[in-house]
Amino acid sequence: MKARPWRSACLLAAAAAVAPASAAVDVTALWDFANPALSEQRFKEALAAAKGDDALVLTTQIARTWSLRRDPARAREVLKAIEPQLAGAGAEAQARHALEWGRSHISGATRAEERTPEALAAARAAYERALAAARAGGLDGLAIDAVHMMAFVDTAPADDLKWNQQALAMIEASSQPAAKAWEASIRNNLGHALHRLGRYPEALEHFQRALALREKAGSPRSIRIAHWMIAWTQRALGHIDEALAAQLRLEAEWRAAGSADPYVFEELEQLYRAKGDEVQARHYAQLHRAAKAP
Repeated sequence: MKARPWRSACLLAAAAAVAPASAAVDVTALWDFANPALSEQRFKEALAAAKGDDALVLTTQIARTWSLRRDPARAREVLKAIEPQLAGAGAEAQARHALEWGRSHISGATRAEERTPEALAAARAAYERALAAARAGGLDGLAIDAVHMMAFVDTAPADDLKWNQQALAMIEASSQPAAKAWEASIRNNLGHALHRLGRYPEALEHFQRALALREKAGSPRSIRIAHWMIAWTQRALGHIDEALAAQLRLEAEWRAAGSADPYVFEELEQLYRAKGDEVQARHYAQLHRAAKAP
């Protein structure tokens, strides 16, 4: 069964919600993950008045905007420029630098041909450094970030499950808001890993718990994605009518928001085909192709 490339969107949303309590600069407020160029502009404006670790943290986020724009070489150039200052920096600056060095090699935005042995090794080492620095500084949110990024290095379903189970255990053991803010995305990741393993009832449970957390946070887009994951799993379980009703509702919600989700169209094609309605299946196949066209 084909899965949507949901991870990047969901995990970026999680990262945007996480700001360690020790941070003097709030990078969360400056991020717009849908617009990395705008985010870079905001970080540069904040950087003009920043000093010390605040300046280092902001610079790491500028590097991240380049990774998101699929220019990892530019990201690494930015990160290398501040390497000499890291020896005397605090745990957050060191952890964030290592995280972005890792993401510039392997992340949800990495193309298949870029997943070379060298890139995988560099990312693994960087995420291990990030985890060590975050733990040393008591920064649970960044430690969870580092662990969850390991699932982009080790992508087999069993490894995906292992890393996200570890991240969930860290969330449950922490009292820090920065750690708790990760739960919806990590449960989403767990659901996806279990779905890949064919463990659909367990996947559905995690997706439902993720939805409840998304609803508390109140982001309409994240809520719609959470509903999609549930409906996707309902189709896998053979609950075709429930899944169809959910995807049709999502189609209407995206339309009301002035947008469209091609993955909703893709699911509707599959659902109507499962019901033997080839006319509607072809209709949604056309909509899916049109929505994905550049």
